Amino acid sequence: MSFTSMLFLMIGSFLSIIMSIYELMMDKCYMIEWDILSINSSSIVVTYIFDWMSMMFLGFVMFISSMVLYYSGEYMSGCKEINRFMYLVLAFVGSMGIFILSPNLISILLGWDGLGLVSYVLVIYYQNEKCANAGMLTVLSNRIGDVAILLSIGLMLSLGGWNFVIYSYYLSDEMYLLMKFLFVLAAMTKSAQIPFSAWLPAAMAAPTPVSALVHSSTLVTAGVYLMIRFSPSLLNSEVQIFLLLISCLTMFMSGLGANFEYDLKKIIALSTLSQLGIMLSITAMGLSDLAFFHLLTHALFKALLFMCAGVIIHNMKEFQDIRCMGVLSKFMPFTSMMMNLSNLALCGAPFLAGFYFKDLILEVAFMSHINMLSFFLYVLSTGLTVSYTFRLIYYSLVGNLNLGSLSNINDESRMMTSPMVILGSGSVFGGALLSWMIFPEVYLIFMSFYMKMLVLILSIVGGIFGYMMNMMSLSYGLMSLYMYESSFFGGLMWNMPFLSTLKFNYGSLKTGKYYLMLSDKGWSELLGGQGFFYFLMKGSGFYQVFQDNTIKIIMKIFLLGLMILFFMLV
Repeated sequence: MSFTSMLFLMIGSFLSIIMSIYELMMDKCYMIEWDILSINSSSIVVTYIFDWMSMMFLGFVMFISSMVLYYSGEYMSGCKEINRFMYLVLAFVGSMGIFILSPNLISILLGWDGLGLVSYVLVIYYQNEKCANAGMLTVLSNRIGDVAILLSIGLMLSLGGWNFVIYSYYLSDEMYLLMKFLFVLAAMTKSAQIPFSAWLPAAMAAPTPVSALVHSSTLVTAGVYLMIRFSPSLLNSEVQIFLLLISCLTMFMSGLGANFEYDLKKIIALSTLSQLGIMLSITAMGLSDLAFFHLLTHALFKALLFMCAGVIIHNMKEFQDIRCMGVLSKFMPFTSMMMNLSNLALCGAPFLAGFYFKDLILEVAFMSHINMLSFFLYVLSTGLTVSYTFRLIYYSLVGNLNLGSLSNINDESRMMTSPMVILGSGSVFGGALLSWMIFPEVYLIFMSFYMKMLVLILSIVGGIFGYMMNMMSLSYGLMSLYMYESSFFGGLMWNMPFLSTLKFNYGSLKTGKYYLMLSDKGWSELLGGQGFFYFLMKGSGFYQVFQDNTIKIIMKIFLLGLMILFFMLV
């Protein structure tokens, strides 16, 4: 099943990328429309667009999905319902494909809601309380974005159609400010920006292959892709500044949280959140082509990073705490090499995939007219990215031996390492190939020497800081314990998991319970339906006894009648 699915998706990926290159060279775009009905001069149509951007993104989604499905054949081999898992992943990829190809707000709901529903089913796949809570948080957070899309459909009726690729050029007027805000809200929920960030680390309760797919090219990138398609309407509006500040704050918050986190998968999830903040912030600046380039290259090495994490967790007997690891480079040299490769690509090491977009994006951002707050958040987030990456490398790959009695650790499974080799090649060559295809004309950068070197200096300082802090923590008392509240606040995503779950709902749930006991289960229940029902039941029971024709009842009624007659005569 895994090999057949991989082959099918690989062929589809190859054809999609070939068609994308053809359309890019010939400057062509194909569109299919199915007119269902017309209401008040507005036609409800199902539209699919086949331009270079949608076909390239679809090709990457199918390529990474094929690798993940082949990888799942070994990772999920102990699962009895592995075929069900494969079908769910294929449904997830299908929903993403519908979403990518739909430029129409009504037809996009098929893919948009499909992603939310299938992601919920995959998050609760292991069927325990933690997965159930994580799945509920995921699906309810995403429903906010679904409601925003539904409201946008109603507001967009005034334009006479729902094709946001075409009509986004006409939405620059201030009268459409509410519609633009609803689009941004939908993208924020899907891409887990503040204050909807809590569901992204919680979704790590899903199996690791699902995490590799969700956090690289599917669910979380849906909001970014929507903003890329919708970007012409954001120019010179208040929503643009709002999105820029929110995405920069998300980038900083997730980078800070990853430096305090000890769960291997959650560190990588927070890394994804940081990269999503960069994508949305650069989209808010009007550079949607750069955001799309980042989206594709990030998908390659982030899927590889999750696969390496899956191999480590699989061999560590499902341990995910990085403090239980150490010296894995001796036991698992191939996985350690691939993990270092993906980590260096994430940090923007020269001539790897991340270098081509990270350097370019930061330099363009520094040249743009952004405010000082966004500039400092960009600078700090860049240093924090390298810091938590080197921290992860130190704890898991080269730190002290903390493996205990786990002796049978190796990375010899061909089914799990073969996809890693292919994605590793993509992490090395993908950035250069994509930059040649997407940017035939290079960006012209004019900066001072110090600003030009700022990105490199930040990366070096962040790496040294992350590595040295962990070495010091072994022989010195942790200074963070003296600032426990600040460390707790920074490491727990600024208390967002609490605010998104019980703390947010506690007051409303308590008030609702009080009014339920006061009204529905109080006097209204006693004097209303339940009381009337009780009276009828008791009365019918009483009459039932009289109608049983027992000799005892008849004699009692006869004696009672004689007594009444006697008193009447007296």
